[in-house]
Amino acid sequence: MKASMSPSPKEKSASQQIDAIIKEPGDWRGNKLSQLRALIKKADPAVVEEVKWKKPSKPSGVPVWSHDGIICVADTLKNAVRLTFPKGAQVQDPKKLFNTRLESNTVRAIDFYEGDTVDEAALKALILDAVGLNTPKEPER
Repeated sequence: MKASMSPSPKEKSASQQIDAIIKEPGDWRGNKLSQLRALIKKADPAVVEEVKWKKPSKPSGVPVWSHDGIICVADTLKNAVRLTFPKGAQVQDPKKLFNTRLESNTVRAIDFYEGDTVDEAALKALILDAVGLNTPKEPER
């Protein structure tokens, strides 16, 4: 079965599915995920939201943000919200935001805990660097 980019009338859009995922925890994790989503969309207005990897252990799936390839993936953990960058090992991280998956040769992630403040400028820089890894430099339109 081929995946289609537009949802069928019965299927919710990726944006609606992510809205539902944000509401699921019913606590600070939903608020943090909502904040991170807004920052990602602000950093890269051309970002595409998707929901992938639906399975019995995670029936609602996982929020994914792409721009010519996956930029980052969000996961709501028991006591954190994790933002994973599949190409994170190649991303410049001068502010040392990455705090988990540091042993991986490719992936890097940031776990946000209750009460954590987000360094918006540093996160925006990470996102834009990740986008740059996926996209050839294009002239502005």
